[in-house]
Amino acid sequence: MIPKFLRSEADSAVDALLLQQVILYPTDTIWGLGCDAELSRGVEQIYKLKNRPAEKACIVLVADESMFARYAAVVPDNLPELLAAQTRPTTYIVPGSRHLASNLLAPDGTIGLRVVLDDEFCRLVLRRLGHGLVSTSANLSGEASPAMFSEIAPELVRKVDYVVSWRQDDPTRAVPSRVVRVLPNGTLETVRE
Repeated sequence: MIPKFLRSEADSAVDALLLQQVILYPTDTIWGLGCDAELSRGVEQIYKLKNRPAEKACIVLVADESMFARYAAVVPDNLPELLAAQTRPTTYIVPGSRHLASNLLAPDGTIGLRVVLDDEFCRLVLRRLGHGLVSTSANLSGEASPAMFSEIAPELVRKVDYVVSWRQDDPTRAVPSRVVRVLPNGTLETVRE
């Protein structure tokens, strides 16, 4: 049974995303800024909020292998095995597809995709939205990533369209995901452990 407050927060977040707004939310790792991964307007707003250089790409959270395949121009043959072997959230850098907002791709045409396996809030949002969810740390460019809500700069909190209340009081210090690049031969190259 999903707690009523959790469902309500997920519904409110999706309502904001459907209006092409930017949300501040707890990801399956750290606190992040997010928007619909298929719409350029939200992506543009996130870059402005963070003062982030356009060439520094964001990642996209996806609900499952099917959504991964929607946003990846090349899907690793062994994706099910990779996901099953994960011991922590892992972001896979792959060539991006035409379904993504054009301003979301890295200069080399790649995108970081992460299948959310264990986070109930993110899974609810992704299922209801039906699209990928942009995920970038909730900080100004160049500053430390916030592991807890209390570490987010108040001015950033004020500038987003919707702030998710779920897990704001969670004292657990989260860590960023592992990041790997999927090479053409299907092997993985570690970018961030």
